[in-house]
Amino acid sequence: MQITVETLIHAPVARVWSAYTTPADIVQWNAASDDWHTTKATVDLREGGAFSSRMEAKDGSFGFDFAGTYTKVVPHQRIEYTFGDRSGTVEFIEGSDGVTVRSTFDAESEHPVEQQRFGWQSILNKFAQHVETSK
Repeated sequence: MQITVETLIHAPVARVWSAYTTPADIVQWNAASDDWHTTKATVDLREGGAFSSRMEAKDGSFGFDFAGTYTKVVPHQRIEYTFGDRSGTVEFIEGSDGVTVRSTFDAESEHPVEQQRFGWQSILNKFAQHVETSK
């Protein structure tokens, strides 16, 4: 099963792309809630390149690495990747009001689908806020 989340960001596509793919930006927005944060991010933005984000609860009680490999990169348009035995796609769709960022990914079986959708949507909303307030 695949899950899709999206948001509209009022900013130029070059800024949206940069904030999505730059480690210094990723650590600013990559968390589903205020009690979590990303402590480290790496990006090798090319087909076959690796990415990784270390996500941790701010109280130190739990953490995990979200890591994978880019399988297709079309600058300012599309990123495809694998993570474990799952895959995902991020689309950057330019429109008259800004850029729609749409993320589609394979659901996992450990957590309910709605919980996954909520978490990924929360991260995407935080991303939009970061881009729009850090111009």
